[in-house]
Amino acid sequence: MRESLERLGRFNPDRARERFVSGFDVNSTRRIEVSGDLVGFVVIKDHQSDLLLDHFYVIPSAQGAGIGSEVLTQIFREADEIGRPIKVGALKESASNRFYTRHGFVFVESGEFDNYYVRANGNAVDLGD
Repeated sequence: MRESLERLGRFNPDRARERFVSGFDVNSTRRIEVSGDLVGFVVIKDHQSDLLLDHFYVIPSAQGAGIGSEVLTQIFREADEIGRPIKVGALKESASNRFYTRHGFVFVESGEFDNYYVRANGNAVDLGD
């Protein structure tokens, strides 16, 4: 993510740390391990009407091996079981935008620095009238 933030001229390690720490909830955070090695983490917050995929990080050396897809498959299964859509924001110009749309998330809006997506229960997106 640092690379994407640097491209936008927005990388600030103090701000990144503060953003993560201020919203940290151990019950919403999961480790991503491969063969016993920590390769990332994911934070999923339950907002009653939807699940927020708040953070999703896989270290660069482990990217491209299908780990992120496997993690999303598990998250999709859990969301579908409880009938909740999943929302996520992705920094503009980040490769994560392609990752999310490739996995069925639908673009809903753009903010100053982020794009926002939703994946409805069972991937059937209802954007209203």
